[in-house]
Amino acid sequence: MVKSRILMIVEDYVEDYEVMVPFQALQTVGHVVHVVCPGREEGETVVTAIHDFENEDTYTERRGHNFELNETFDDIDINDYNALILPGGRSSEYLRLCEEVLDMVQHFNDENKPIAAMCHGVQILISADILEGKRCTGYPALQTDISNAGGEWVDIDMDDALVDGNLVTAQAWNAHPEWLAKFLELLGTKIEP
Repeated sequence: MVKSRILMIVEDYVEDYEVMVPFQALQTVGHVVHVVCPGREEGETVVTAIHDFENEDTYTERRGHNFELNETFDDIDINDYNALILPGGRSSEYLRLCEEVLDMVQHFNDENKPIAAMCHGVQILISADILEGKRCTGYPALQTDISNAGGEWVDIDMDDALVDGNLVTAQAWNAHPEWLAKFLELLGTKIEP
């Protein structure tokens, strides 16, 4: 297996499961995952949020863990990375306003490197203006935003994921098994039972 170097960009109130599960799972199969936050250094933390579905019309939010960053945002060279992950949570609302982040997303897209976005992480793809003509999904409330960005919204099961070219998307953390499996395929990672 070829070891990939994967960049994950987060901010405060990133969805806890959506940062922790891929961070650990991808390392388990031998990949290197660097998690960064604009304006923060290696060893600093971001606060995560735990979102859940509890029979209301929308999700609930609770404070999660302090997640330790393992690389400094200002020190990374995006040319050193094979793939990008954009987890969801409210962090996406802030990251989509950061020009450096949007430039990074555009780089990964222009180089046809795998990009995995989940839930509200799709907001960053929208702001980076890379969805024109692409099929994707995200948290259902983003349907109009995806269409307005020139993307084609695809309504799939909450436990499924969608691939279009170099992009793999899912609606929420329920889809981790499928989302990660499809992302690993894009990376060229073969896992034998």
